[in-house]
Amino acid sequence: MRALPKRYAVLALAGIAAMSLAACGGSSSSSGNSSSSSGKPVYGGTLHIVAASGPDHIDTVPAYYTADYELEKAYTRQLLSYPTVPASSTTSSAWQQDVTPQADIATVVPSTSNGGITNGGKTYTFHIKTGVDWDSSPARPVTADDFIREFKAFFNPVSPVGNPSYYESTIAGLTSYASAETSYFSSKSHAPTAANIAAFQNSHNISGLSAPNSSTLQINLTAPASDFLYMMAMPFASARPVEYDKYVPNSLQLDQNTLSDGPYKITSYQPGKSITLAKNSAWKASTDTLRKAYVSSIVVTEGVTSAATQLADMQAGTQDLPNDTPLNPPSIPGLLSSKPANFKIYPWSSTQPYLIFNLQSPNSNNAMKKLGVRQAVEYGLDKSAVVKAYGGPQVAQIINTVIPPGNLGYQNTNQYADDNGQGNVSQCKTTLSKAGYPNGVSLNYEYPNDSSNTRAFTAIQASLKNCGITLVGKPEPGSSFFTDIGNAPSNNKSGTWDMAQPAWIPDWFGNNGRTVIQALFQGPNCVVNTVNYGCYNNATVNSLITKAEAATSSTAAGADWQQADHQIMSDAAMVPIASQNFPLYASSRVKEAGASTAVFSPTIGDPDPTNVWLSK
Repeated sequence: MRALPKRYAVLALAGIAAMSLAACGGSSSSSGNSSSSSGKPVYGGTLHIVAASGPDHIDTVPAYYTADYELEKAYTRQLLSYPTVPASSTTSSAWQQDVTPQADIATVVPSTSNGGITNGGKTYTFHIKTGVDWDSSPARPVTADDFIREFKAFFNPVSPVGNPSYYESTIAGLTSYASAETSYFSSKSHAPTAANIAAFQNSHNISGLSAPNSSTLQINLTAPASDFLYMMAMPFASARPVEYDKYVPNSLQLDQNTLSDGPYKITSYQPGKSITLAKNSAWKASTDTLRKAYVSSIVVTEGVTSAATQLADMQAGTQDLPNDTPLNPPSIPGLLSSKPANFKIYPWSSTQPYLIFNLQSPNSNNAMKKLGVRQAVEYGLDKSAVVKAYGGPQVAQIINTVIPPGNLGYQNTNQYADDNGQGNVSQCKTTLSKAGYPNGVSLNYEYPNDSSNTRAFTAIQASLKNCGITLVGKPEPGSSFFTDIGNAPSNNKSGTWDMAQPAWIPDWFGNNGRTVIQALFQGPNCVVNTVNYGCYNNATVNSLITKAEAATSSTAAGADWQQADHQIMSDAAMVPIASQNFPLYASSRVKEAGASTAVFSPTIGDPDPTNVWLSK
């Protein structure tokens, strides 16, 4: 997932929950009154969410962004999903509840004991609850075929799934299906129209997916995968209605004609301006233990790029919750001092931000393809200045490895001596000169244009200028930033980006070793919507990924992930900067059961809008 930027880090197994909380910022809240009760829930009212640019996708197939996830919780459902536990910031047991998949549309979480996992761990059977309906006219049940349709849409030629690697490496026949669809649409005689895409998908099957009946989905894996249930809890694995066959995937027409199986439905979508959701009359609370749906409607206002303005609006009560912008950094010290009940810093584990190199770029005499140039950046960056830009050490901690602290495979090492995170200007200059740039180099740098990320860019730009690396800033809305840097087939042209400033949050917590290394660095994966932004491809790393995923113990897997981490850093494929906690401010009228304010959901990367209510 992308963080407030694009998603993910990696937590260890359940037994590490307490350690991860400490690594993310301690076992108690940094501010606010975590023990006060929010009182009796109130139904009704309009929840106002403020955004710089809002979601980058409405379609669940390509959607892979915190801003997407927050709203998807309202209008989509999966077989499995996550609860929102108010005490997640204060106890490891509650954190574990927060990050453990529970039954959503499925009747139960499959296990060997209930017969849901069979065939030596290679067959998963999901049974769908009765009463879960689409808001079609008339309403009709969500079926097993609706989930199969979603997987078939993963490899559409227009806007494929945000991260195919998890599923291709596990579900039998998915890679063969993907290859067939890619081959079919590579022919000029097969235009990627809605009719052609639907015709291909409806006439081809994925061998590992079957629907014995309308309420049963069976999935066969190529090999046992102990983390497969987490994959099924991702929004990628949502149900997809047959009506979507009428539209090109990820098109404005689809976005403005969405169907919902969740508690809210999209009633208005004006890109760059606003999104309005209203109660879905086809949703039944009796089928949904994870969403309370207290508010009557949700309105997302887009185009507010200033974090200071967003905070002021929430303080004034004209807006209630954030969507895609970190809390205004200069305001954090004052909030920490005054300790309002509606402000809290939640522990988390993330890699945000980090710098990624476009290894395809031909700019500046192929500078990004040269190890020495990338290593110069590793040495020269003043990470402490970036942490300060985000609000200081209570908000973010410096990291030097691909895997952030508190996660399977993490080791506290630093291959680039950088003066304790302040940047080694001398070593940067020497390394850059040896790489063939004694007079410095100019590089194109992409970053999200909200005020918080702009502050970080300014700090990065200033620190690298000291050793001769000039960054030409190219800001753009978060809704297009990740799409552009993830458009790998177009990132080898002159004038393209050289470096970018994304972020990564874990796709899931717990048994999640593959959610950093595989997601971000398995090669070649040089495709549209890739999160391997730089098109990094190293045979040793690829082999270690395969080995780690097949490991029979967390100890063995952790060792493999750590080796892969070391190799990626040796290749200087990225520059890790910080692991951030989550400072959350909500308007004073926002409440959540068992808490004095909105609760942060680590698997969304934002508050859960389906579980808050508004005081009168």
